[in-house]
Amino acid sequence: MNNKQRHTITRLGTFAILFVCATTAGIAQSPGSLRSYAPAEPDRIAIQAVVDSALTFITSSDAIGLTDLMLPEAQTYSSRQREGRWAYAMRTRDADRARTRGAQVVERGWATEIRISGPIAIVWLPYDIYVNNAWSHCGVDVLTMIRVETAWRIANFTYSVEQPPACVPHPSGPPPGMKAP
Repeated sequence: MNNKQRHTITRLGTFAILFVCATTAGIAQSPGSLRSYAPAEPDRIAIQAVVDSALTFITSSDAIGLTDLMLPEAQTYSSRQREGRWAYAMRTRDADRARTRGAQVVERGWATEIRISGPIAIVWLPYDIYVNNAWSHCGVDVLTMIRVETAWRIANFTYSVEQPPACVPHPSGPPPGMKAP
């Protein structure tokens, strides 16, 4: 075997090794082999209970109950269109705790999506809301949650304020005695 043949075999061997490494790395990182972010049943149940409690507290205008579900450093963000531009507002947990509402509110969520990785979770929840027995708006609630010891707490509560068709009202229609948008 001459030098030219040895060089060709060495190059082919190197190429083969690189090819195997590259394709193996691709297989190892394929979507089917990635860690699942589907929540474990006990965590999913606990997180859903916090979400359900938050909606109940919002509907009953119980700012203390709602903020008791939050971390002390939690923040609430809302995003809505004003004069054709998206704007946002931020409140601290303490500001949320001090809020009072004179209006009767019914907020309903559905089709909850929960993603968990260790001690953090994200919840995506379409919702609609009626104020004083009339349609107000719909949107999405996004909650970032952190497990503190054995409890899940809200670190951030962000929601959009929109109108159809940008969002959809509850699939069951309006609450009893209220009109659809």
